[in-house]
Amino acid sequence: MRWIRGNNNSDPSIKIDEIEKRIHYKFQNTSLLTLAFKHKSYLNFSQEKSYYSNERLEFLGDAVLDLLVTEYLYKVFPTDNEGSLSQKKSVLVSRSVLGKIMQTLLLGQFLLLDKGEEKTGGKSRHSNLANLFESILGAVYLDGGFEKASNFVYRFLLVESDEYLTKESYQNFKSGLLEYSQGNRWGVPFYRVIDEIGPDHDKIFHIEVSVNNRWKARGKGASKKKAEQEAAKKLMKTIQKNNSEN
Repeated sequence: MRWIRGNNNSDPSIKIDEIEKRIHYKFQNTSLLTLAFKHKSYLNFSQEKSYYSNERLEFLGDAVLDLLVTEYLYKVFPTDNEGSLSQKKSVLVSRSVLGKIMQTLLLGQFLLLDKGEEKTGGKSRHSNLANLFESILGAVYLDGGFEKASNFVYRFLLVESDEYLTKESYQNFKSGLLEYSQGNRWGVPFYRVIDEIGPDHDKIFHIEVSVNNRWKARGKGASKKKAEQEAAKKLMKTIQKNNSEN
């Protein structure tokens, strides 16, 4: 069995063979795999410079993922307008979806974290896991090229796209609305609380979202976040309906 060790002699080992087996890819440059699992908090322990974390790989992987998902949606949904495609993309690249994939593959256990981050649940935190997906993708892209990166995204994300796109628990309408709004140069959607009903322990929030001083919708929920999601969902449907009629 092959193992990876970091630059510091006290670094714990990572099981290369096990990780490669789970992601169905064998690295030529295994140091890229080490880097992909190195959370920025770990540098407090290893005393390495800031660029030895997985953030640069995450940055690269995010760009590769964006292109692959956009191309996939463009080809699979030839009659969808930009708003619908933007909404679908926001779901597929969301933290909840990418984090779920890493969780299913049980890859969080290999994350290199400092003790503080690990004690607070860093190995199972969806933000860390989603970032891990992107950093692994970045590493695969550098090691094997675009085709291998494409295979990775298809195998673990796109092949299950129908499930992610139909389950409302994966939807992030705020992200979809934001991306669509900025894509049309309308700026950032504006959310405001219209009303708060009920006692503090059982409050219902009513929130209005507006875009481009033209589009408006309201939503309600047991938290501001849920109310904002509901409002964004309604507004996206309104905009899409209008676009389909014109």
